[in-house]
Amino acid sequence: MEITPKILVVEDNREMRELVSRALRKEGYRVSLAEDGKEMNQAIENERVDLIILDLMLPGDDGLTLCRNLRAKATTPVIIVSAKGEEMDRVLGLKMGADDYLAKPFSTLELIARVQAVLRRIDREPTAAPIEPGKTYRFNGWHLDVERRELIAVDNVIVPLSTGEFSLLQVLVQRPNRVLSREQLLDLARGRDSVAFDRSIDTQVSRLRRKIEHDPKNPTIIKTVWGGGYVLSADVTRE
Repeated sequence: MEITPKILVVEDNREMRELVSRALRKEGYRVSLAEDGKEMNQAIENERVDLIILDLMLPGDDGLTLCRNLRAKATTPVIIVSAKGEEMDRVLGLKMGADDYLAKPFSTLELIARVQAVLRRIDREPTAAPIEPGKTYRFNGWHLDVERRELIAVDNVIVPLSTGEFSLLQVLVQRPNRVLSREQLLDLARGRDSVAFDRSIDTQVSRLRRKIEHDPKNPTIIKTVWGGGYVLSADVTRE
């Protein structure tokens, strides 16, 4: 039997928290609520959470800090919501590991559409790039275990990846030394169901470079092809 996704709403404003939770429950989702980072972390430890809707301005640690800390240990999808809607705020949210960013005020219809798009993308990921049990890829000392969804360094340290980072890297290692446009990367990694702001392939590449490149400002593994897109410039072996 299919399990209904569980969504954790982290919002300190009671009216907004109730508004969002009502809209989600109306669509059939299971919902948990948290007012701050402490309650958020407790919820994650106590139950499986499929998606987090995270307010940016919270008492104690703010949403960006919580998102960054979460990304260090988990790949749970995150949608940041905030009254700060400037482009730099949205970009910063994505750099911290968010899967999407929604500026307040927003309609519940738009929120539900974003939630559905992120969850649909997660469900589609295994079929977007077919995998075989136990398949792994090795390149430049790195080891990408597709079955466990882990990136392992040469010293056997596991490097956490967000859902978007994993999907993008999987696409690249499956097509080494091949130039892929931003549109191709978007389609292969996330599918056509992505929302408009998901076209931040550049941000995802930048985050990956910071994790796998010796010098992210002068990348040798994921290279930019001006006017073309990106290429994984490495010999890849599959096991």
